[in-house]
Amino acid sequence: MSKLKEFTTSSARPLPVIVLADVSGSMGVDGKIQALNYAVREMIEAFQDESDLRAEICVSVITFGGQSRVHLPLGSARDASWSDLGASGGTPMGAAFDLARQMVEDKAAVPGRAYRPTIVLVSDGQPTDAWQQPLQALLGSERGGKAFRMALAIGADADHAVLQAFLADPEARAYRADEARQIRQFFQLVTMSVSARSRSANPNSAPVSLPNDGWDL
Repeated sequence: MSKLKEFTTSSARPLPVIVLADVSGSMGVDGKIQALNYAVREMIEAFQDESDLRAEICVSVITFGGQSRVHLPLGSARDASWSDLGASGGTPMGAAFDLARQMVEDKAAVPGRAYRPTIVLVSDGQPTDAWQQPLQALLGSERGGKAFRMALAIGADADHAVLQAFLADPEARAYRADEARQIRQFFQLVTMSVSARSRSANPNSAPVSLPNDGWDL
């Protein structure tokens, strides 16, 4: 690592990005899981190219399919090593909300000096577990409530009401992907938003306004 990168890494404050990814059985059809793997890998690679004295982008991926687990522990994007996801089981979204809350509240994972996290929810179906209380606990937590949130509904069976409850903002709308290729486009928007924050004078400020209608890139 160059001396500049060493200085950047040591002085920059963490900017966490946490992806909650639906990997239930229905994600295994129509190329959805393949598109998700490609999109997340591309996002991480883009973050690895970012270099700023203010913010060090950190990434985690929490999956929910059959069970919920941390697929990629929260850490610097520069050090992230991606392994592809498979699709199986139900949609325990509530358990994923619990893991996300535990992660953002863990000061060893997200120190007090960290910038406001971005939490991204991607799903193609309806939760198969109790999700309301875990979501309220996430939104009611100090860091979860302050997080910037983005959501993607994949296909016609996605539960838009749950995604809107996650956004918790009447002016925000979940993006919708009717084709697998739009999953990649959504993660390009996530990348643009986070990268713009990392370069801004105040990374805690609201991200740049992004398109929702007609959002092909």
